[in-house]
Amino acid sequence: MEQRASADNGTATTVHGSGAASLRVLVVDHTGQEGGAELALLRVLERLHGTRADVRAVLFSAGPFAGRLRAAGVPTAVLALDPTVNGTSRERVLSPATLARSLARTARFVPRLARAIREARAELVVANSLKAAILTAVAAPLAGRRWVWHLHDRLARDYLPTPLVAALRTLAVLGPRAIVVNSRATLATLPTAARRKATLAYPGLAAGAFETAPAPEGAPLVGLIGRVSPTKGQREFLEAAAVVSPSYPDVRFRVVGAALFGEAAYEAEIRALPGSLGIADRVEFTGWVPDVGPHLRELTLLVHASPVPEPFGQVVVEAAAARVPVVATAAGGVPEILDPGWADSGRDDAVRVAPLGLLVRPGDVDALAGAIRLALDDPPARAARAAAAAADAARFAIERTAERVWEAWAR
Repeated sequence: MEQRASADNGTATTVHGSGAASLRVLVVDHTGQEGGAELALLRVLERLHGTRADVRAVLFSAGPFAGRLRAAGVPTAVLALDPTVNGTSRERVLSPATLARSLARTARFVPRLARAIREARAELVVANSLKAAILTAVAAPLAGRRWVWHLHDRLARDYLPTPLVAALRTLAVLGPRAIVVNSRATLATLPTAARRKATLAYPGLAAGAFETAPAPEGAPLVGLIGRVSPTKGQREFLEAAAVVSPSYPDVRFRVVGAALFGEAAYEAEIRALPGSLGIADRVEFTGWVPDVGPHLRELTLLVHASPVPEPFGQVVVEAAAARVPVVATAAGGVPEILDPGWADSGRDDAVRVAPLGLLVRPGDVDALAGAIRLALDDPPARAARAAAAAADAARFAIERTAERVWEAWAR
């Protein structure tokens, strides 16, 4: 094999005899926790590392995600960012006091990140979160490297604070060489100039996610799976469960997941809520679980109840692949999963029967309860939608995702 110099920065790219380049990539993420964006990245790296790319990782905090990366063969370092900066919520990040403190502390951090990029001999830097993108936008040019943004968040005012939206949209235009977006809904929130350099790559599922289980037997079990957060809809789910419960005395409800990013107080409120709603004996909390698959396959019905439009809806795809029926909110990236041929006409139906699941108006507890009732009352229709969703789920296979990501990296 031979080496060729990059025209942009003089670094060497190894070119194997087959003509495929082994690109040296450094991925950067602000967290060591196993959020959806982190696990989506991990599945891509498991496909590309050691074949098409030589990948390293830098995280701004320690956590189980570092262990998962190392287990996948990806050398991973933790470059600790001040926790008061790294743990600042999106809502507080632009308050005057927080901003002044963050700027002072990140000014000291950026040169360290630039040095880590150079020491990794990275030809390409991949920022996998909003905080990582903000810091990489400064550090990568300082290190003389180009960078790509894996964007997992809608840059919209219903999802992020307005000043932050404006700043991030400007960054999207001026900063990365390419952007990888996780849905058409996310793509639509980018400025036109940024869309021109964007690649759509749905978060992909590994082969094991397509294993289906027999239809659950016994009393119906309705569940919500995800990080415990106000944006994930645990409150709306439990309030809908309280509406449904009197008519279905044998139905049980399960909440799978735990708070991750400074939202322990919200989780405590959610755990107390069934008692005040009179359904404490009907609700189970699992807390954090290392693998949601077994819990998912035990469900009669999965509920996705996010009150704000989510960028994608990973758990909805996982349910589709496992042939688990779904009720989900009709906003953000979710309709792309359950009703891929639908064109938004501006209608605001409380409940819509889509080809692959039931879609409900976000934040509408009565609509959510009505959709759960509709699904429970008609098992054959519920099963037919789940079967159709499973047949369609191949478009979310990790092989397709990795190919799209590689195209963006290689450009």
